[in-house]
Amino acid sequence: MSRITEGTMPFRDGHTWYRVTEPDTPTPGALPLVVLHGGPGMAHDYLRNLAALADETGRTVVHHDQYGCGRSSHHPDAPAESWTPQLFVEEYTALVAHLGLDDHHVLGQSWGGMLGAEIAVRQPERLRSLAICNSPASMQLWVEGAAELRAELPQDVQDALTRHEEAGTVDDPEYLAATQVFYERHVCRVVPMPQDFVDSEEQMEAEPTVYHTMNGPNEFHVIGTMRDWTIVDRLDQVTVPTLVVAGEHDEATPATWQPFVERIADVRQHVFSGASHCSHLEQPEEFRRVIAAFLAEHDGQPTG
Repeated sequence: MSRITEGTMPFRDGHTWYRVTEPDTPTPGALPLVVLHGGPGMAHDYLRNLAALADETGRTVVHHDQYGCGRSSHHPDAPAESWTPQLFVEEYTALVAHLGLDDHHVLGQSWGGMLGAEIAVRQPERLRSLAICNSPASMQLWVEGAAELRAELPQDVQDALTRHEEAGTVDDPEYLAATQVFYERHVCRVVPMPQDFVDSEEQMEAEPTVYHTMNGPNEFHVIGTMRDWTIVDRLDQVTVPTLVVAGEHDEATPATWQPFVERIADVRQHVFSGASHCSHLEQPEEFRRVIAAFLAEHDGQPTG
């Protein structure tokens, strides 16, 4: 069985919580994997099942709750402009140093994949590969994709969404019920939602500063500070081998992640048939198999 260590690291004027899963029998040459969760502000819980890669591949797996959410310190009074991608790039850099990691892989899911790309364009010396999972290369592409999917919802659901967004009543039960229709099609098609997902969502809803500030009230009504974010014009600076994955019914539609495939030099893609945004919860064994094969191929490889 794997060994789990939890701890905290001082960061800015607070702390970052982390969880390290080490395999009972390490595979020689298998590099650690740092997992970046989404949201922003959704905490790591919904990605917990990726810790199984420790025993399945013989590598250490690192999770953390990003600054401002989950078990890390919360800062509800922080100014909106303080919540930037650079903050979380610095947190990743500090965590890698704190844990004494040398060569390692990074996997980011949703916002975590956007963050992973932000890390990779800075070409950190010890990064050996990047897995971008269910992520857009720009928020404009994300919003356009969400609008297309929203237009396919039943008309009464569309009307409820529009009515409450225009009225500013996005906490109304009718609006929340309408968003759930979208979520069950394009976010996680396992009904009821897996407990790990519920745990992350409940933490975010209990203290939504980061998510509401950077994103907005939900996945498709993006009015936060990240609304103009893009990394498209910087992707040629990603030099490590990169895997881009998505689900067939993903809210991250093909157009949102196509720039990764077109602009990163060493890249491949994989689409999980029948899955959506949380492919790792819908098809956990297949998801981990695809990721494990990619990681094994790039263990110990020098950067390009």
